Amino acid sequence: MKGRRGRETPLQLTLTEEQEQELVRYIRNRSMKAGLVRRAKIILSMAQTRSITETARIIGLNRRIVRYWVARFIADGFQGLEDRAGRGRKRTEKK
Repeated sequence: MKGRRGRETPLQLTLTEEQEQELVRYIRNRSMKAGLVRRAKIILSMAQTRSITETARIIGLNRRIVRYWVARFIADGFQGLEDRAGRGRKRTEKK
């Protein structure tokens, strides 16, 4: 592909118009969790034919994290961008 530098990635991302609009809504929504906004930016950047390295540099993450979220989006769609259950400290019941 013209314009890309470095190695090609097997993670090819093509969005439908509806998916792109939904990701833009994620980014513009002021009440959206910061993590979801960052993940939406990753997906939009990669869909604009940017490389993993360029996307990581623009967003301020490392390449491994960018690859991780793109792979999850490809596998699970928008559900893949959500935090998975079981992360973080478990709740304790107050007596």
